[in-house]
Amino acid sequence: MKLISLLRSALAALIVGVAPAVAGVADIVIGQVAAFSGPLAPTGTHMRAGAQLYFDAVNAEGGVHGARIRLISKDDGYKTDETVRLARELLKESRPLAFIGFVGTGNVEAMLEKKVLSEAGIPLIAVRTGAASVVQRNDPLLFLTRASYAEEVQKIIDQYATTGYTRFAILYQDDAFGRDVLGSTEQAISKAGGTLLATDSYPKNTTEVGAAVKTIAAAKPQAVIMIANTAASAEFLKQSREAGNLAQYVALSVTDAAQVVKRIGADKAEGLVLTQVVPDPNSAIVPLIREIQDNFAKFKPKEVTANHTFVEGYLGAKVLVEALRRAGPNPTRQKLREALETLSNYDAGEVFISFSANRHAGSRFVDITILNRAGKLLR
Repeated sequence: MKLISLLRSALAALIVGVAPAVAGVADIVIGQVAAFSGPLAPTGTHMRAGAQLYFDAVNAEGGVHGARIRLISKDDGYKTDETVRLARELLKESRPLAFIGFVGTGNVEAMLEKKVLSEAGIPLIAVRTGAASVVQRNDPLLFLTRASYAEEVQKIIDQYATTGYTRFAILYQDDAFGRDVLGSTEQAISKAGGTLLATDSYPKNTTEVGAAVKTIAAAKPQAVIMIANTAASAEFLKQSREAGNLAQYVALSVTDAAQVVKRIGADKAEGLVLTQVVPDPNSAIVPLIREIQDNFAKFKPKEVTANHTFVEGYLGAKVLVEALRRAGPNPTRQKLREALETLSNYDAGEVFISFSANRHAGSRFVDITILNRAGKLLR
């Protein structure tokens, strides 16, 4: 009996000694600073929700090398100074291994110009910008999982040039994002032999588009390209329709179709053309989308829909987790960066991402969609 008691004690001690090594694996903290208030709140919210859904699915299967992923998000209200301040605050307070899902060209540029990434040696994955000013830097710590705005614009101009459209106008947001894409759009129109009849802008973080509506309507273009966020695109389209401007309206992927319909109604939104940088969230024939739909039903995210922005957040998280797996147990920021650069033609579900040491723009996927009378997107 004494021997049995001693064996039980020894076994209990062994279990106690082993358990902390398993339970004590530290969480992998991922940080996000994005707009969760103001005009771009739906964008930040859906980017976060998409990423969180994938992290939830991974954690439910045991995490990455036994470590759970924990996403910590802070609201910058789409203000560049706040982006930098809150990112530094996150670095100090939570020591994230990586950043994900930042929103806005000027916001990402500020992170680079203020050397927030380089000073911490921290990778930033899946930002909500495709501006040339960001893409062409090819920053060693910035990894893009969406096509560039220049590629979106080229797709638009190619589409309309082949159908006889030659007279264009541009609405743009008066900030780094808008001015960057304005230049790319002007070049694409000129190269296609088109004529730019008018341009006008509106202030960032507003929907003050009234003056631009009048300027562009007076020019009588065949097509108007909107380099604008969702709220401003919706307001511009609404006022333009009310002013009787019958041009074709085209928005970049930063405008969310469902939010436009919600703001102004399907009748005024009908016919709006939008570029997309991820597959249709309703297209279950795409493996990535089928996976998202299955996980959405399983984990039931609240107060969001599985829209294109949601897909973008999910895709970014999937790319990040694949790199974490390749980085091995106890990853460092440096190991993670190096692992990201090994993702050559990575198949995320018939959506392919390719990085290398010399190329951090990982996707060239661009699609064109149009809103129908029922407020649904069609290809």
